[in-house]
Amino acid sequence: MTPTIQNIRLLSAAAPVLLMLASCHTHYRLASIERSRIVVDSRYDHQHDARAMAFIAPYKHQVDSVMGPVLGIAACNMNADRPESLLGNLLPDIMVWAGAKYGEKPDLGVYNLGGIRSAISKGKVTYGDVLDVAPFENKICFLTLTGARLTELFQQIAHRGGEGLSHGVEIVISADGKLRSAMLHGQPIDPAKSYRIATIDYLAQGNDGMTAFKSGTSINAPSEESNNSRFIIMDYFRQMQAQGKAVDAKIEGRVKVEQ
Repeated sequence: MTPTIQNIRLLSAAAPVLLMLASCHTHYRLASIERSRIVVDSRYDHQHDARAMAFIAPYKHQVDSVMGPVLGIAACNMNADRPESLLGNLLPDIMVWAGAKYGEKPDLGVYNLGGIRSAISKGKVTYGDVLDVAPFENKICFLTLTGARLTELFQQIAHRGGEGLSHGVEIVISADGKLRSAMLHGQPIDPAKSYRIATIDYLAQGNDGMTAFKSGTSINAPSEESNNSRFIIMDYFRQMQAQGKAVDAKIEGRVKVEQ
């Protein structure tokens, strides 16, 4: 019998039941356990099940109509990784870019890598692609930290091995997660100065180990759904598309690890 996803799921679900039944009868003894890996890949798409395809057709059409529209073009493959990555650079840059819409002029942006759940492939980028990248209900948020608290935030980011930081931020961290230096637009962080930050509400609450955000003041956190980070990312792709530009990102040394 040709293995199918349904058969695999049925066998997986049945295994615990069979083991339980066996344990309920003392005259049964487990002799051995064997397993093998069944790779479910494109080979199983060569011969479509006509009935299954007919069943999902109306749903597929509806999903594709929502997820399929193209928002813009990505100039290269972009993923999220530590200490610095293309997608980890792009998203905080977009948060800073969005500041103008809210009457804000952020000094920097921060986006957590844990909140980036997919990569972006070179070429056309669809609504569904961005939804994969930012599936959560996180909304843009602006707040102010003193230089002393910003340094504390950078220390916490260093401990995590890096996070998404916007253009102009340059932090140097040790291999064991200690902050060695921090610069913003070529200047050292002034402990007494105030810095405006664009981020997401999830981080503004002090999550993902970035508790320095809890000291934020003058918080601007719009609650409407349209302020979800995914829609802001989509708006950026649309604007670049309208200008005839592909969305690009570069590794700039925003987070450097020194031995």
